[in-house]
Amino acid sequence: MPRKPLSVLSTLDPVLRDTAIFGLVIDRPGLVVLRHDIVDGGIRRVVVDAGGVIEDLLVPLAHACLSCSVREDAVPTLERLAADPRWDAVLLALPVSAESLPVVRALNDLRGLRLARVLTVIDGSTAQDDLLGDDLLVERGIALTEDDGRAVAEAAAAQLGHADLVVVEGAIDPVGSDLLDHLRAADSGRIAGLAALSVDAVVAGTHDRTAGERRLDPLAVAPRPQAPTAHGVWTLDLRSDRPLHPERLVADVHRLGDTPFRSRGHFWVPSRPDSICVWDGAGHQLSLGAMGHWGGREPATRLVITGIGPGRHELVAAFEDVLLTAEEYGEGMHAWLGRADVLEPWLGERSGV
Repeated sequence: MPRKPLSVLSTLDPVLRDTAIFGLVIDRPGLVVLRHDIVDGGIRRVVVDAGGVIEDLLVPLAHACLSCSVREDAVPTLERLAADPRWDAVLLALPVSAESLPVVRALNDLRGLRLARVLTVIDGSTAQDDLLGDDLLVERGIALTEDDGRAVAEAAAAQLGHADLVVVEGAIDPVGSDLLDHLRAADSGRIAGLAALSVDAVVAGTHDRTAGERRLDPLAVAPRPQAPTAHGVWTLDLRSDRPLHPERLVADVHRLGDTPFRSRGHFWVPSRPDSICVWDGAGHQLSLGAMGHWGGREPATRLVITGIGPGRHELVAAFEDVLLTAEEYGEGMHAWLGRADVLEPWLGERSGV
């Protein structure tokens, strides 16, 4: 028996999420939707189709993380819905502000289901603020948990960057439209308005997990080819074989990280030359981390930064200032042996990386 298509929906707006759900179940009575919300005490599970609400209950969970909740409730529920002959397609609507990539990782080998498309719905009227502003999710009332300290821009960029299909609801100005095209995946599709969204478009094809992972892989970061620049949106591709100078990076990190831009990429530092370091900035917040070792690959530094209007020249200058100079790099790495690691608070202990 052919497996039924399963699609995953992410949003930042509960109204847009419910509007999308309503439109899709009306468009195709054979579609059933599993909607999750993280609430006090667990997960609120709502199952709905064209006939109305089928289930609405609170599922207590021992784990607070989203991927754990998916494994413990969504997976068996999705498989149960797939086995019901009333429906021929399934949609998983994620909690508002949840990122789709970790959820998709948990949706492996579901009985009776194939992963079709990952889609996100963007509010066109707030796209610029959502992607480059400094609001926090908790300030908007859409944080997943009380200790969710993410910026709205961080969640928006993750949803947009991972999606196979981007739906822009409402009017969007040319600048915001160009910004979306700089930040969405090069192989993603774009639809103007929920009214134009059909179930056929949602369930078409099969989600390429490898391509989906690559879209948000810090080592695969690159500017989107032929992204529009007519309305002042730009993307810088800052690259070097040289590492970043740890002390200068700490001293000047505000010049690159505390900015109204979206930045992502990878770098290395001479104090731990075998470590792949990750850079992820959005909403005036910057996250630095480590993700394994270079292995047989040559270490490299590459930051891709997207913004609007002025600021490009200052970013280029800041990047050059925090790189090791050619003279410093030419002296080799031996001078860094045993030196205090000022990046340890962000990258962890050197011996544990």
